[in-house]
Amino acid sequence: MYFLSEDIFSQIAIPEQGILSRTIHNDDAVKIIVFGFSQGHELSAHSAPMPATLQILQGKATVQLGEEVHHLSAGALVHMTQNLKHGIIAQSPMILLLQLFKGSK
Repeated sequence: MYFLSEDIFSQIAIPEQGILSRTIHNDDAVKIIVFGFSQGHELSAHSAPMPATLQILQGKATVQLGEEVHHLSAGALVHMTQNLKHGIIAQSPMILLLQLFKGSK
């Protein structure tokens, strides 16, 4: 079995204001969500009970990882262990791909 998205960008739009999200895949092993952020919008600092990866597909963001802050742009990839506090602020209109790895520790 596999999941294929031939065009991630067709899965989400960047809103004029706010954040949109869409789950594009969800099975027993992984959940994949694509987000569209308008400039200046954020996901406040939080943690997840499972490992995850963030990939910026378009735009720029300030990303908090634990106590560190990073200024990232399209092409950046972050892997996080479970329970790592993280937050994201879009510095430009942005598309973000999130993968949550279920059952992994």
